[in-house]
Amino acid sequence: MSDFTTLSSDLIASILSLLPIPTLIRASTVCKQWHSLISSSSFFTLHSLQHQHQPWFFIHGIHNISSKNNQSFAFDPSSNSWLLLPTPTTPQQQHQPNTSFIGTTSFFFITAPNFLYTPILRPHWHAAPPLHYPRINPLLGVFHDDKSRSLQNPKFIVVGGVRFIGNLVDIEDRLDVEIYDPLLGYWELGPPLPQDFRSGNSSSSLSSALFKGRFYVFGIYSCFVSSFDLHRRVWSEVRILRPPGVVFSFLIASRETLVLAGVCNSNSPRGSSFKLWRVDERTMEFSEIGVMPHDLLLSLFDGDEDDRFASLKCVGLGDLVYVFNEDYHKMYPACVCEIHAESGKCEWRRVPQLPSLMNRFHKVISFSSTVPLHSILGQRELQ
Repeated sequence: MSDFTTLSSDLIASILSLLPIPTLIRASTVCKQWHSLISSSSFFTLHSLQHQHQPWFFIHGIHNISSKNNQSFAFDPSSNSWLLLPTPTTPQQQHQPNTSFIGTTSFFFITAPNFLYTPILRPHWHAAPPLHYPRINPLLGVFHDDKSRSLQNPKFIVVGGVRFIGNLVDIEDRLDVEIYDPLLGYWELGPPLPQDFRSGNSSSSLSSALFKGRFYVFGIYSCFVSSFDLHRRVWSEVRILRPPGVVFSFLIASRETLVLAGVCNSNSPRGSSFKLWRVDERTMEFSEIGVMPHDLLLSLFDGDEDDRFASLKCVGLGDLVYVFNEDYHKMYPACVCEIHAESGKCEWRRVPQLPSLMNRFHKVISFSSTVPLHSILGQRELQ
């Protein structure tokens, strides 16, 4: 080790590029030379070649009484470890009972009464012009259109939700789709969710997935599915995607295909199961991929209550599907399934327990997102 400083910069960079992101963050604080190497664009490229960056799993806990008790965590599947993230301080004017706080694709959002957004790993709130229809609990996606592939220029799409009017809500109003371009600074309106979704427009009853230029909306319980063409700004016809025995399910965009993940009733002595299906986006036909091991499913719950699955949530991206219990009393246990692209086989494993969880949350926000190295490097508050 005494001779390490005599190595060339290129060789040091090659050695450091083998480290997973959490370790690399700590390595960047060792000395100015390492920080400079790790911060260079050439190192980002080198590190990407060495690692297949798998999507992380994010959990943000909200405490209704004091935002100081909010906490954010991220699970890195490559290092199989959790990280405690810097928690964004909610602007004081947003401390209202009906404030709508959402997380997705590397951003946190507030959609009502005003629209604000911040990168998750480097919290700093940005204000956008007000939505035409301020709303609570909508679906929200982050995408990049054909004209701007740069990851630095995202666009936001807001779908559904409950209309917010001066601390009151209107559950009957079908709200137009709104798309925001931060570079242009204005909201573009599109047609609302199809009429079939009128009985449930919020993210509590819907899931969404961005896949091949379309924003898919899926009814967790109704199994209705439709997609919004991000180029043509139109909705597809509504179809039903319901495998036999499904109680409720979530739609996920994997690397190669849409994936449906959900709980199924079964006549088997073992009872209900959790299954994954591959979905053809053109025909909405489905084929089973795999089943969660029964002992792993049972480890997510206590007891045999009929409603034990009600707190089960599912998110995913790329080749990973995360399943977790958002009930506090078991400290949010989770598992992850990796879908191997070549063989199509599923590999399930338990996610380690969260690091020391100090606070009890009234609401949990979860999502999966890719994490480019340059988006987190230098974030001193990451532990």
